[in-house]
Order: sequence, then structure tokens, then C-alpha cells
Amino acid sequence: HIMIDPSNSEFFTPTIKFRRLSILMAIHNSPEISQKKIGQITHLSSSMVNNYMKKLQEDRVMTIAGNTNRTQSYHLTPAGDNELMSLLIDYSAEIIRLYGEAKREIAKRLSKVHLKGVRTVALFGVAETAEVVHAAIKKGPLVVKAIFDSDKRKQGQPFNGLIIQPPELLKGIDVDAVVITSFGKQKEIHAFIRQLVGERIDVVRLSDL
Repeated sequence: HIMIDPSNSEFFTPTIKFRRLSILMAIHNSPEISQKKIGQITHLSSSMVNNYMKKLQEDRVMTIAGNTNRTQSYHLTPAGDNELMSLLIDYSAEIIRLYGEAKREIAKRLSKVHLKGVRTVALFGVAETAEVVHAAIKKGPLVVKAIFDSDKRKQGQPFNGLIIQPPELLKGIDVDAVVITSFGKQKEIHAFIRQLVGERIDVVRLSDL
């Protein structure tokens, strides 16, 4: 069962390759899936799904078994399996390229913090952004000494060699700055951290750099 969800994006323009990948993946994961469900997963209208399914049959990458909607199931041919894997590789390569660009952009922004004399930092917010920020920091001169999150379910869990701590422990943290690694509710998080640490250390929002 392939767990990647190529349709879960707010920025990618859905190309033909993108839509074929989404449909092939849906069929691979669940051969008994209905066209209606495929439309929900891929965010395509029923007529578009129908057109794509016909094209996939014409291209001999998919076959249909069963005579009625209830008994129908979809099956990828060897050519379909090959196309799915090829599209997945291309999709993954593009994601990795975009990840690299994001990491370089964040590293460039954080270099401004280093120029201001910051050497050690704590991160606040454990999400995908924190992964990118931590990876970017590891390529530069800054040192991450701790990571914090308000979610009690995350506290005590490992994160890249650190243990996620509750925000209350920020009161005694010995770092030059706290970097907010969440792009949501930054203003509220900034005020919350400032209450805990006072004015003794910087509180940095990536959007401000």
C-alpha cells in the first residue's frame, strides 16, 4: 500500500502526469475502489475520472474486471505497474528538489541571525517545518540545543537527537535565541514565548528574516 498522497497539495498545478499518478496509485492501493471514490481522492470530477480511466485502458496500463458497478474492480497491467513506479520516482525527485530549495532559503534567512551574534538556538514547534529548519541549521554555524512544543503528545518524544520539551522549560533555557519553526499563529506563539523568556534572549520568526 503506497502511502504518498500526491493530491494533498495547495500549490502544485495538477498536470496530466500528476493526475495519472493519483489515479494509478488509488487503483494500486484499492482495486475495488469506485470511480466516485477515485474522484474524491484525486479531486477530479466524475467525467474527468471516466475520461482518464478510458485513456488508461487504451494505453493498456489498466484492465477492468466485473460487469456491474458493484462487481467491478480495476487492475494495473505490468505496463501500469511500470508507469506507476516511473511517475513515483519523478514525483519524489521533484519533492526532494523543492525540499532542497526550501532548506537553502531557510539557511540563507538564518545566516542573518548568525550575523547578529546568535550562536545557539532552541526551536519551538515540532512539524515538517522544524525538520527543514533543523536540516538547514546543521549545514551552518548555528547550534540547536533544544526543541519545544506545546502539544503534550509530542513532549518526551525524540527529534533528531533531541527530546521534545514542554514550553515551561524555556524559562531556564540557556540559548541566544528561540526560532519559531511553525508558520501558523506566529504572532501568538511569539507573544507566548516572550512571556516565558522575557527580554533576555531573541525570539525569531522566519517570516521576519
